[in-house]
Amino acid sequence: MLIEERRQYIVGLAQKHGRVLVEELSDSLGISRITIRKDLDHLQSQGLLQRTHGGALLPSNGAISDPSLREKEGRHSQEKLRIATAAANLVQEGQCILLDSGTTTTAVAKALRRFSRLTIITNAVNVASELRDTDFEVLLTGGSLRKNSFSLVGPLAEDMLHEMYADILFLGVDGFDLEVGLTTPNVMESRVNRAMVKASSLVVAVCDSTKFNRRSLSKIVDATAIHHIITDSGLPSATADALRSAGINLTLV
Repeated sequence: MLIEERRQYIVGLAQKHGRVLVEELSDSLGISRITIRKDLDHLQSQGLLQRTHGGALLPSNGAISDPSLREKEGRHSQEKLRIATAAANLVQEGQCILLDSGTTTTAVAKALRRFSRLTIITNAVNVASELRDTDFEVLLTGGSLRKNSFSLVGPLAEDMLHEMYADILFLGVDGFDLEVGLTTPNVMESRVNRAMVKASSLVVAVCDSTKFNRRSLSKIVDATAIHHIITDSGLPSATADALRSAGINLTLV
């Protein structure tokens, strides 16, 4: 088992049981307790677990955990850059691109600056600001501002999206589970994301590998609503095989 696969497995156990113990993990995986403790420390640094004496717990708020955009910015930054570059390679000059809020989609927005002529629709105030000095046509959805994520949500955002059409949606998520679907901690955000999916011809999920086999509070859409996934090579091979078997195009970077 590779290091990232082992860490994904540990997170999965924590999500299933609410906690993991160093001793039990060491025995079941046949790995030293020192190595397990290093894994738990790494997972805590990523905000995925909360270390305790003898083990670790899920972060205190579990499925409703909703870290701010600033808290997310430093996590998996290199993976997000590679994901963003691969996302930009799917885009053609003159297309209409939908971007939701989040640090990965912000990275995608930066990668799109190499184009000259795009129309960008977004509910993310920071994404619009990132593109303010380009020649792009940038459309903000309107709506109520979620200060935690700099995103616009609510009926105004949903109504505008019902009248829009985009060639490609780049969608960042907090959880991607083949059984449950794509999820996010905020109910209003999930409704806006769902409207984005309906408004787009090609739906591309952009998220690092830690988001897989993970569930958050509010469902956006079924996994089968996604056409393409771009994620990093830390994705466990079993998860990659399952995604491909579901008919989803997968790009690993």
